[in-house]
Amino acid sequence: MVRFMKQEKMIMGLLAVAMIVVIFNSYQIAAINIVESQAAKSTKVELSAKSDIIPSGVPEIYGEELQLSYDDVSPYDPARADLTIKKLAQFDRTMNLGGADKERYINALYKLEDGISCEYCCGARSIIFENGESACGCAHSYAMRGLAKYLITEHGDEYTDEEILAEVGKWKALFFPTQMQQKAEVLTGQGIELSGTNLASNKYRGIEKGLAAGGGMVGGC
Repeated sequence: MVRFMKQEKMIMGLLAVAMIVVIFNSYQIAAINIVESQAAKSTKVELSAKSDIIPSGVPEIYGEELQLSYDDVSPYDPARADLTIKKLAQFDRTMNLGGADKERYINALYKLEDGISCEYCCGARSIIFENGESACGCAHSYAMRGLAKYLITEHGDEYTDEEILAEVGKWKALFFPTQMQQKAEVLTGQGIELSGTNLASNKYRGIEKGLAAGGGMVGGC
């Protein structure tokens, strides 16, 4: 009987220790989950802030049909970025616009908000001349002109001229991420709306001059 009682006490003791271990592990797991949750929230905030400048994911309307993603242009994969730039550039070389389409092209890339330029790899006023001819021979400008031509030709009813300029501007942000981030910070600091056109067009070109030079570009010039 005494032996049985000792065994019972021993079992109870072991159960108590086991319960303490379970409770401790549960506490540790809960603490880890809290930390991971906070880290996830922090990452989400950072990505959200970044997405205001650098687009990600598949572009609406034309992304799937061209098998394009904004993520294809990244400083961490230069070869993939160059292939994507070439894919967009082919439309500039193969598509010829005329009539109303050409007028829209000139309006979107040369007139609206003073047009759009490569800005960080050449000094051209715009990626096209006033007559719609190519004004810059860098790879980025070919890609931006090609995208504009494609959108006007294939999806002209789904984009306004302003939206075409803004969409081209998204790719410019991918080509020059560091410089555009720096420009965005200056615009924000001066209370200027951080819209796609304000950031990528020539409206505020050079506003960040005088600051330390930004990083390199993605894709060859």
